[in-house]
Amino acid sequence: MKRQYFFGLLILTITSCATEKPNVSPLSTSFYSDAKKAENEAGISSISINISENVNAAEITNLISSFPKFKNTAVNEEINTLKYTLQNYLYAIDAGNVSGKNKTFKNLEKSYKKIQKLRKYLKKDEDEVLNRYLVRLKTNVTFIEDSINSKK
Repeated sequence: MKRQYFFGLLILTITSCATEKPNVSPLSTSFYSDAKKAENEAGISSISINISENVNAAEITNLISSFPKFKNTAVNEEINTLKYTLQNYLYAIDAGNVSGKNKTFKNLEKSYKKIQKLRKYLKKDEDEVLNRYLVRLKTNVTFIEDSINSKK
C-alpha cells in the first residue's frame, strides 16, 4: 500500500513539474500581428519599434514592478495612475497604435506633473527615492520617444 502511494505521489510530482502553463494573456502575439495587419491595410501609420527587445521599455517595466509605497496616500494613488498609464503606453507602442500612444503620453505627462506637485508633502528621504524613480522613468520614456521620432 505504501509503495503504491509513493509511486502515485512520484508520478504526480513529475507530471505536475513537467507540464507547462498555457499562455492565457489577453494580449497574445497573434493579436498584435492582426492589429498591425489591419492598420497597414487601412493605411494607418504605425510605430516601428520593437518593445520586447527595447532596453528602455524593459527598464520601465522593472521600475513599474519595483516602485515603492509611500506614507502619503495621494502620492500612492497618483503613482498607481502613472504605472497604469505607463503600461498602456508600452502596449500602444507595441501594437503600433499611434493615436493610443499619443493619448497615453499626454496622460503620462499629466500624472507626472501631479506627482511633482505632491512631492512637497513627502519627507526628504521619500522625496529622494521618488525623484530617482521619476528621473529614470522620464529618461527611458524620452529615449523611446526619440527613437520613435527619429524613424518618422
